[in-house]
Amino acid sequence: MRTSKNHPIVQFPAPPVELDDLHARGPAARAHVPLLLKFAAFGIFFFPSNMVLKPLGAVGTLPLMIALLLLAVWLCSILFGLTNPLDTRHPGRMGLVLLWVGTCASYAAMYSGYTGGSESPARAAADRWLILLLASAGIILVTAEAVKSLNAAMALARAVLAGAAFCCLVAAVQFFFRVDPMQLLQMAMPGFTNNGGNTTFQIRGSLMRVSGSTFHSIEMAVVCAMLLPLSIWRSLYDPKGRKWVHWTITALLVFAIASTVSRSGVLGLLAGMAVFLPFLPRIARRWAFVAAPVIVAILFLGVPGLVGTLATSLSAGENDPSISTRTNNYPRVAAMVDEHPFFGVGPGNYMPTNAIHILDNQYLNAAVTIGLVGLVGMVAYLTLPGLSALLAARASRLPALRCLAGAVAAAGIVAAICSLTFDSMSFPVFALAYPFIVGLSGGTWNMVRRELDLHDDHAAAAEQTYPPNTTKKQLPKERSWTPLP
Repeated sequence: MRTSKNHPIVQFPAPPVELDDLHARGPAARAHVPLLLKFAAFGIFFFPSNMVLKPLGAVGTLPLMIALLLLAVWLCSILFGLTNPLDTRHPGRMGLVLLWVGTCASYAAMYSGYTGGSESPARAAADRWLILLLASAGIILVTAEAVKSLNAAMALARAVLAGAAFCCLVAAVQFFFRVDPMQLLQMAMPGFTNNGGNTTFQIRGSLMRVSGSTFHSIEMAVVCAMLLPLSIWRSLYDPKGRKWVHWTITALLVFAIASTVSRSGVLGLLAGMAVFLPFLPRIARRWAFVAAPVIVAILFLGVPGLVGTLATSLSAGENDPSISTRTNNYPRVAAMVDEHPFFGVGPGNYMPTNAIHILDNQYLNAAVTIGLVGLVGMVAYLTLPGLSALLAARASRLPALRCLAGAVAAAGIVAAICSLTFDSMSFPVFALAYPFIVGLSGGTWNMVRRELDLHDDHAAAAEQTYPPNTTKKQLPKERSWTPLP
């Protein structure tokens, strides 16, 4: 085509990618989040993890059995050709595979006698660890398969946050009234017995630390810090229900973190907000900086002694026995790893008889139990989901999807960082809540990948229709999103 200065070629930019384009096509277009998956997300927080079916022992908790049922359903869907596992590949699943490889190698080494004795208690502990990984795999695989659109992600987020809100309400009752409502729920579970292991109340300074419906206050603090960015995303974009209810749940999560008087919780809160804030819409980001000092002031006035106790706890340093106990264990860990460097002593087989020997570090625990081979898998399992979601958030141009990916990235990075401060996989609520983050990471990864593929297709079609007069790549404009109620 010939042109002149008075009549240059007009370049038409590629049609922008819309959020509706990201939805699955064909039979999967009608897909929704399975009720069993939402029930599992809520049940992790609702059903006490210390209540077990006695014939099954420690693996007989309701949340664990529901997660195993999810895995069975997923396997059946593959056998009947209802789903293709290769359609939902994502980095988080690779982390799960690496952890499985390290665990199976350690398991085989323990049973063969290569890493020492294989007594009945050791085998039972290893079996419990394998069952936990099977349950985690069920949650991860079904979640990544179900979350194919922002509407599906919102539906699952509602279920997870409903369970977290229940946990926070229990914590509020425990904190203000020194009463544990979970005991009433335990009495309403016929056939189940109390397996113990949970610490509901614990004194720190002038305050009483509480655990809500989790096993320990540190566990509740870390889990709430993980879910806080997801709750903010839900509060910004969910049209279902009342906004004040959504923001109240967000406020309850902040209160739960503070009520634990936990350094791990504060670390998780700061790390999560540092990752999440850049992906918030501009106005929401400004409001976050305004709200932060207001929240601190409300906590200071509403709970006398809370801010002071937190400040004292954070500035204790080596004078705090909980910190000195952690550091004193490092020589013991080095000696145990040196004795069984590659495969460890066996999955779940570090069982100290003295409380001061508990390893409050999941990575050290993995090095001792599943060896350096398993440690590589544990690092991948705890880091890849957060990092992949962070890359997805940076790549997306759709505000709602970018904000979701940022929230999931923040949750994953909080889990990875806080696992340095407590043996996270030994706590049942964290161990089953984190797989939902891994699955959401896979869902957002695949949605962003479809967004980029569609943008490339649109750009190629536009270039064929309208020859460009410049090599500068046209970026899609940001579009708003209103999810389905």
